[in-house]
Amino acid sequence: MHILITGATGLIGSHLCPLLLINHQLTVLSRSPDKANQLLGANILAVDSLANVDFNTVDCVINLAGEPIVNKRWSDKQKQQLLDSRIQLTHQISAAINQCNTPPHTFISGSAIGFYGRQDDTPIDESFTAINPEFSHQLCDAWEHAALSAQSTSTRVCTLRTGIVLAKQAGALAKMLPPFKLGLGGAIGSGEQGMSWIHIDDMVRLILFVLETKTLSGAVNATAPHPVSNKEFSRQLGKALARPAFIPMPSLLLKLVMGEMADLLLYGQFVVPKKVLLQQFSFTYPTLPQALKQLVN
Repeated sequence: MHILITGATGLIGSHLCPLLLINHQLTVLSRSPDKANQLLGANILAVDSLANVDFNTVDCVINLAGEPIVNKRWSDKQKQQLLDSRIQLTHQISAAINQCNTPPHTFISGSAIGFYGRQDDTPIDESFTAINPEFSHQLCDAWEHAALSAQSTSTRVCTLRTGIVLAKQAGALAKMLPPFKLGLGGAIGSGEQGMSWIHIDDMVRLILFVLETKTLSGAVNATAPHPVSNKEFSRQLGKALARPAFIPMPSLLLKLVMGEMADLLLYGQFVVPKKVLLQQFSFTYPTLPQALKQLVN
């Protein structure tokens, strides 16, 4: 299968590409093709423009590109950058697919559980409609609409509403480990907010599963089946590291440091991956203790 992937050098993409290369031909869209080849190997074809891709020869597109959402405070300019980095490229991909004579049969595009906005402790699956229309929802909603515009009888579109991806060397866990290792970790704000997470190995396996499962389409929650509260996450991480985890991060301090972006940490959702579970997808790390044991030891 010929697969076009964007965001290949990011956290998820860099773990996914080696698995794809076992059985598939890979074209990578990157602003720096040389860097992509250095990171991912010479077996990929790296291009710096969609104009260099003949979509009629592509079987599947996996779109993971986007400006990191927590790198900078959410000024109006940064919010626009977050929108543009996802939506413009996704629109370009959809337009290219729609112009094909023989379009890709599958388009898997990124999204996030921020689509649901802040919620209470009610479990949320893909059918949930009582959305809180804050910025994270607006961002994900526009991103998904851009991808879904490519949907047709010839092209199946899936949007991955991804949770907090846990990995050893990068992402949220890597940022949390230093204070927790020093015994300075603890709950954020009330600690009651939901944390819907997924181990990086299950994340890439889930993408491969979506690619292979032709009956899946539309929104797909990419989270482990057992979300936890922030307080429980902190407790389990402290336990895995054999360190105390009792020092809280006050809401006011976090808002002063991060501004509106602090809402991502102070509020959350308890998201469950109903669609893939119904299709018999099996998680290697379904519970947080299992995931953390593998990641921090």
